[in-house]
Amino acid sequence: MTVFHPDLRAGRCIPKFSYGPRLARFMATRAPKPKEPGEGVTAEELVVRGPQGGPDVVLRVFRPDGLTVAAPALFWVHGGGLIGGSPQQDDATNIAFARELGITVAAVAYRFAPTHPAPAAVEDVYAGYLGLLEHAERLNIDTARVAIGGASAGGGLAAALALLVYDRGAPAPVFQLLVYPMLDDRTAARTDMDTRNVRVWTPGSNRFAWESYLGAEPGGSDVSPYAAPARRVDVSGLPPAWIGVGTLDLFYEEDIEYARRLNESGVACEVYVVPGAFHGFDAIFRKADVTQEFWAEQARALRAVLFD
Repeated sequence: MTVFHPDLRAGRCIPKFSYGPRLARFMATRAPKPKEPGEGVTAEELVVRGPQGGPDVVLRVFRPDGLTVAAPALFWVHGGGLIGGSPQQDDATNIAFARELGITVAAVAYRFAPTHPAPAAVEDVYAGYLGLLEHAERLNIDTARVAIGGASAGGGLAAALALLVYDRGAPAPVFQLLVYPMLDDRTAARTDMDTRNVRVWTPGSNRFAWESYLGAEPGGSDVSPYAAPARRVDVSGLPPAWIGVGTLDLFYEEDIEYARRLNESGVACEVYVVPGAFHGFDAIFRKADVTQEFWAEQARALRAVLFD
């Protein structure tokens, strides 16, 4: 009997491989072709001021046509293990959020490790978030209804952004949408996990990514929570959150633990678990029913907090 979700049985055939320096360099220079948003949604590139000592930050913005009054927005951070990826990889879902929910979606580009180790990525993300708020009036964004979110490493960066915003006293987002987020470097140091059915993001990739981002062995005693949000001791005061993850995801345990800590600290965190789903399943099996349900739950969570 397979442990994989019925819609994801083909995932058993995905070969196990791990990212290293050569593949990371290739990954950092590759970006999928931008997707045309189609009727009803307009795409634009917005360049905002970067962090001190860093380059400007680019946002890929999708807006519903005919938006004349202030409406909610989603600030999105793409995945890629902190060593690659691009905003364009999430065009399909970001366009769908803009069209179905009637919100503006801004996806941020950031620098990658190991060329740019921590805190480069999170500082770029923070600068992008502030830059979006500075352009809120022109973009018809209601700054009181801005959510942040991301997938995988992007989910971890979104969680780190919530910490930075809180600690620096910046305008707070109303919600965190964290899709199988990469939160805890200590997972890369564990040797007690059963990873036989893990796919896509392996322990080897995880260790390489955290070593690249931290510039040190993962699991050390002095890792900043702005790099690994699960290191935060006190998570109270943060925006409410939604965390979605599959039971075969390498991040499953760290995500469930972070959700537990949020809830126990008084921060409402809804958890959506997909039995038999592995990391990035929705990006590989885009048309599967389980993928459609996973995205619909994200849209439902956003709609509830941004409109209700």
